[in-house]
Amino acid sequence: MKRVEVSPLAWLDDIERQRRAAGLRRALRARPPVGAELDLASNDYLGLSQHPDVIDGGVAALRTWGAGSSGSRLVTGNTELHEAFEAALADFVGAESALVFSSGYTANLGAVVALSGPGSLLVSDALTHASLVDACRLSKARVVVTPHRDVTAVEQALSSRAEDRAVVITDSVFSADGDLAPLRQLHDACRRHGALLIVDEAHGLGVRGTGGRGLLEEVGLAGAPDVVMTVTMSKALGSQGGAVLGPVAVRDHLIDAARPFIFDTGLAPAAVGSAWAALGVLIAEPWRARDVLRYSAELARVCDVPDRPESAVVSVILGAPEVALAAATACLDRGVRVGCFRPPTVPAGTSRLRLTARASLSEDEMALARKALTEVLSTA
Repeated sequence: MKRVEVSPLAWLDDIERQRRAAGLRRALRARPPVGAELDLASNDYLGLSQHPDVIDGGVAALRTWGAGSSGSRLVTGNTELHEAFEAALADFVGAESALVFSSGYTANLGAVVALSGPGSLLVSDALTHASLVDACRLSKARVVVTPHRDVTAVEQALSSRAEDRAVVITDSVFSADGDLAPLRQLHDACRRHGALLIVDEAHGLGVRGTGGRGLLEEVGLAGAPDVVMTVTMSKALGSQGGAVLGPVAVRDHLIDAARPFIFDTGLAPAAVGSAWAALGVLIAEPWRARDVLRYSAELARVCDVPDRPESAVVSVILGAPEVALAAATACLDRGVRVGCFRPPTVPAGTSRLRLTARASLSEDEMALARKALTEVLSTA
């Protein structure tokens, strides 16, 4: 009997049809060096990715250290530049030490997995970032997912545990809704039950806290001995890379135990140089953190969002994915690029426009945003 050849990837055709029918097919769209549209979609909250000092910092590092770090940081990829930036970043946020990873994603994987493991408990907010979700899956710890911002549920999970060690993980600013974690209450619960608190400040650094030092600093937890902070340099700092900040003992442990640190090539020097220069701009110009919140409040008002935003993120929930996608396309037709979040990024029925404020917005750009958003949302 003649054998029928079937591609082992034939199932992908059915998956694609299902995604198209549900309005969930995604596509890459290349942008030019300088976009013609007003950008209200990126995470460049402080407008530093194109800042001349930040670009110069990257170029200087490129010329001094070369295009790549040439290996993992434990082999040849660790430079004086990496360690100087780590010290500056730790000093800025009030932590004892910092360890730079190749991305915020790998920083979260490294921190959560290395600080938990078999025989421990991980308690995670239901809306934590995908990198934290993946870290939980890789940890081999018992994982309890608690309802969003529910401190009582966290307390119950901690108090009923049989494990000796427990870790609570949360974003400080949640990426889709832009709301804040109850960090002080979570920390109090951790203290009562001897648990470690890991906080992802990806969307808090540069926006919340004194001069953009983050939400942990704002609530008085900077440098706490039972708190570990993760950050990314790809948002407010306009560059790339991630870092884990906390007690020196944590840094030492991650160097020995965090697989994304041990086996990944070190962050390229140009990215480190740009991030360090961006940190310098933020220190010299703390008004940028204030202006982000001022502009996000104005965007929320224009979009008739009832609650004043607590971060750079303004979430405009429209419901069905095809409605959100059509609204995002209509905004782009009017010269304004906005984010369009659909499942699985957000829960079903909550597809939305995700707008991000930027400290460097001009009055002309805000006028364009007001006009476009008002027209589009009036018919969405």
